[in-house]
Amino acid sequence: MESGKHFVLVHGSGHGAWCWYKLVTLLKSVGHSVTALDLAASGVDSRRPDEIASLFEYVQPLMDFMASLPHGERVVLVGHSYGGFCISLAMESFPEKISVAIFIAAFMPNHRDPPATCLQEFFRLISSGSPMDCQITFDKGPEKPPTSILFGPEFMATKFYINCQPEDIELAKMLVRPSGPRGFFFGDLTRESLLTEEKFGSVSRAYVVCKSDHEELQKWMIEHSPTEEVKYIAEADHMAMLSKPKELSLCLLEIAQKYH
Repeated sequence: MESGKHFVLVHGSGHGAWCWYKLVTLLKSVGHSVTALDLAASGVDSRRPDEIASLFEYVQPLMDFMASLPHGERVVLVGHSYGGFCISLAMESFPEKISVAIFIAAFMPNHRDPPATCLQEFFRLISSGSPMDCQITFDKGPEKPPTSILFGPEFMATKFYINCQPEDIELAKMLVRPSGPRGFFFGDLTRESLLTEEKFGSVSRAYVVCKSDHEELQKWMIEHSPTEEVKYIAEADHMAMLSKPKELSLCLLEIAQKYH
């Protein structure tokens, strides 16, 4: 396999760099560089979610990292779940520094519609489901999207971590933090010109479908924002980096090899 790739891993809501620990180990073991980031008020970042006023503050750690890359270096940018929005903003700001962007069971906007369209489809598909033991707040009223969610242990085990090892579920119980500050930054995601064809649209994209995780939603993302390549992982739940790390690492490596 070609060596020397630099993978930058961006977590989803409520999670942090910690959730990539298996994948980081696998990618480094075959000679690649890996950077797993904590976004604002996530992982070990000391800020509270209510201190983060906008989506742009939330993704600032990723933006700072991308800005620090040496001239001429291009990374493989990987986003999971809500992290798809975050890497999309990085694609818009630093298209020349990204060889390919890979979305894993992630929100994947396009340059034609406001990114919030993806969230609207998500809420439409899950509206009939039970929140179980999640702690959900609706500061703007029950008819509006929730303003924050703290995933409960039962919810995580039966919805996100379906095929994960018990120790990974226990780790998540200890480390998952409230997500969705400021209404999932819904207002920021409604901006018409947030992503452009000239910048965001110039970056090659691939999607990894986790077939045991809301496959209908993932297919909707791909239909509304077609990619150069789509990979599928059977029996992969939402947390594929924990439940199917070997299969996911092979997908990422196969995609990354095609781009420089």
